[in-house]
This record gives sequence, structure tokens and C-alpha cells, in this order.
Amino acid sequence: MSHHLHCRVSDSLWHALQNEAERTGHSISHVVQQALSSALDMEHHSIFQVSTTGAIVKGVFDGCTTVGDLKSHGDFGLGTFEDLDGEMVMLDGRCYQAVADGVTHEAGDAWQVPFATVTRFRPDRTEAIGNIADLDALQRELDALRPSENIFVGLRLDGVFDRIDLRAACKALPGEDLVTATSHQSEFSFENIEGTIVGFWTPAYAKALNVAGYHLHFISADRKKGGHLLGVKAGKLTAALHLETDFHIGIPETRAFLEADLRDDPTKALDVAEKGFVRDR
Repeated sequence: MSHHLHCRVSDSLWHALQNEAERTGHSISHVVQQALSSALDMEHHSIFQVSTTGAIVKGVFDGCTTVGDLKSHGDFGLGTFEDLDGEMVMLDGRCYQAVADGVTHEAGDAWQVPFATVTRFRPDRTEAIGNIADLDALQRELDALRPSENIFVGLRLDGVFDRIDLRAACKALPGEDLVTATSHQSEFSFENIEGTIVGFWTPAYAKALNVAGYHLHFISADRKKGGHLLGVKAGKLTAALHLETDFHIGIPETRAFLEADLRDDPTKALDVAEKGFVRDR
């Protein structure tokens, strides 16, 4: 929900706002919101990410932060746990782990995390979407709601799903990379289930940092089932979009990360591991 703020400001402050808007190319509304967020020590429209997908592709699964630390940066997001032990869903400030067969558990604050993306979710736009025949149809509906190909977007979709196809990564064996580790993942489906899809859309220019395009996880309304989204069918859903204008990344200081060769383009491996296909070039 957005609110309108009406107040009087001095000429000098007004001119300063205009100058900052001209300098940055942002609207005065955006400049004011950023200034208020900074003054009030709040992080609105900011993504906080731990590590990179490039590192995860290479098998850098060592924990480098905790669930508790993630919660200090956001109340909504996704990721995984140490040694690729299941799928993470963070929703409404609580963090869950989805494991084999979609069984979920609430994660403890001390649990170790090698990769995650979180934000403080406050929707900028909420729309009803419907007649979702498959994942491609869902993505087309969301494409129509996104304002740009060059901005990160947090996504929340609530409703009853006719069918939802999910997977959960199984704990990786020593020395496995992402593609190998997810080749023995657990895949499962649920029908007529109420719940929430949680995720992000990432611009193509950030493909070395995160999954380019849509990266979506699911958790049921009773918080007992969940996983990484592979397929979906639904009648009517409520889609909420949170536009992200700041990106912050925590670089792990683990030996595995510091010594990893992260020069390769991770796109192909991510398509296989996360989406189950290799995209056409």
C-alpha cells in the first residue's frame, strides 16, 4: 500500500530536492522516499543478497551467514541452506526450509546460509491475474505488469492453485557442483492447494549475480508444504509487485568462495539446475 504525503518545505529544501532529482534522474517522490528511509534507518525498495549464483553453480555451498542475520535485512525472499540442504522461503518475516517431498520446517535463526536474496516486501502494485494454464502463461502475465526490463522486482502471488509442481534440492555430496547436486533432487506435485509464490525477477545484465528472469519458490498457506517452482496451473491469483531500486550484496569470506573460479557465465548451468532446460541461443 502507498500513501500520499503532503507537507510544507522551505525554498532551499525544495531547490535541493529538484537539484537531486535532476542529478540522479529520479522523481522527486523517489528522492524524498530515499531520504526518509535513510533518516529513519529503513531499507525500502532494497535487495540484500548473500553470495552469487555464479558461486553456487561452482558448488560453493558453505554457510557464510545465518537466518537471523538475513532477517535483519528483510522479511521476504528465497535461497538455500548450507550444503544445498533444501529450498528456502522467507515470508512475513519467518523463514522455512522445504526438503524431500515438499515437507517444510521453520528454520532456526542460527541455521547457516550459503546463498539468499531478501527484501522488505511492500507492494507497489497489486493486480488480479487469472487463467494460468502453465508457468509460461504465469510469466507472460507478470511480464505485462513489470515496468521495465532493467529493474529488479520482488513478486508475491497468493491464491488457490489447481496444480503446482515443485522440487527441493537434496543435500549435496562433497565436491558436487550445482548441476550434479540437483540431478538427484526431489520432485513432487500438489493439487487444489492454497498458498503463496515468493520470488524475484532479475534483469539479464545481473546474470552473474542472480538467476536472470524469474526465480520462484512456493509455500502452502498452512506452511507445511513448499519448494522451488517448476510448474503451475491456477484460476485466479493476486499478484503483488515490489520494485527494487537498490541492490546490496554480501561477499562471502569463506576459503571456498575466495578460491573459486567465478569467471564463467553461469546461465547455462542455472537453466539446467533451476529450470530443467537449456535455453536457445
